[in-house]
Parts: sequence; C-alpha cells; structure tokens
Amino acid sequence: MTDVVVFDLDGTLVDTPRAIVETFTAAFAAMGLRTPDPEAVRATIGLPLETAFGKLMGTAVDDDRVTEGVRQYQRLFRELILPRAGELLFPGVSAGLAALHAQGFTLAVATSKFYASADALLTAAGLRDLFDVVIGADQVTRPKPDPESGHAVMEKLGVTAGRTVMVGDTTHDLLMAKAAGMRSIAVTYGIHSLEELKSADPTWIADSFDDVLTCIRAAHPGTGEGR
Repeated sequence: MTDVVVFDLDGTLVDTPRAIVETFTAAFAAMGLRTPDPEAVRATIGLPLETAFGKLMGTAVDDDRVTEGVRQYQRLFRELILPRAGELLFPGVSAGLAALHAQGFTLAVATSKFYASADALLTAAGLRDLFDVVIGADQVTRPKPDPESGHAVMEKLGVTAGRTVMVGDTTHDLLMAKAAGMRSIAVTYGIHSLEELKSADPTWIADSFDDVLTCIRAAHPGTGEGR
C-alpha cells in the first residue's frame, strides 16, 4: 500500500535545470568570477547549494565565497525564476498532483533546495497547498542521498516506509529512498540518464508524469475515484 508520495522538485516537478544554469551564471557574474561551464553546473543539480558552489569554485563549503555565492543565487532565483514558475512545470504535473490529492494521497517534497526557495517555488507555481510536508536541505544535517530527508518526511506524517514512495530524477533521490526503505519511481525526463538511474535500482521507471501516476496507482491498486 502507498499512501504517501514524496517528490523531488528540480527536474521532477519543475523543469528548472536550464534556469538553474542561468541563475548560477548570473551569481558568478555578480561576484566578478569567471562563468562556470554549463555542464559542470548541471552536474551539481540535486546537491545542496553550498556543495554545488564549493565544487564549482574548487573550494571548501565553509569558504566565504561559497556563502556569498549562495546569497547571490537566492536573490537571483527570486528575480529570475519565480516569475516563470508556472511555465516551468513539466507536462501533466499540475493536473496529476491535483488528481492524486483528490484521491486521498498525502503528498510531500524532499528537495536539495533550501526550504524557503522550495516553498516560494511551489507557491509561485500554484502547487504549495497540495503538499502536507516540504523538507529542504537546510532542515536536515545530511541531505540526499542520505536517508535523513526521507525519515524526516515519514516522521512528520507518522507513516512507515512501506506506505511511502519516492519520485525523483537523480540517483540522489533513488539512493535516499532505498536507504530509507521506500520504493522509488525514477523519472527519465530530468537530470540523470536512464543508465545512471538504473544503477540506483529504482522500483519503477517513468518516462513522463502520466507514467508516474500509473506507477503510483500500481503501488496502490485500491486507488480510484471515491477512495
């Protein structure tokens, strides 16, 4: 039985990878630093901001430049991304989430974004009211792929791993789910390739958000209208 569905955000619900590259580029420019390679930026998606800036700058996460990079990123994210949030949803996401919510599923988000950014993005996209719990990277000590984010969701909702499924586009999401004892749905339209996703041993693989809904309903065959 699956009653709780936990979603990643970037690359799973919202098509933000290109926008993330744009925001990182603008943040580096604001700091007077050389623009990072777009592919190097894409490779950091799914990691906490401090970790991403540390990798791109080649420095420790507690470096002052990393702190300033995160500050610039958050400012530019509000300016560049939030106004376009509704346009960035993947096809079928808005209607699909509404349908799951109406059918009685409890929805949550576990993301590598800071809570404030995730909350603002979901609100701007018109989705926030559908989610009972949102866990950001700054609300845990050990972000994905560590299972702490998944455990935090389950603790807040009072559910077990057997009643929970994780949906994500990176191995970070899938490995977190596996370590937390959850089943998982890998989506192929996000950041990581099919081969990368398969390496994390997902329970199901989905090529579209409609496929995600099919997998969720397969995990809970009793789901349907009037549940």
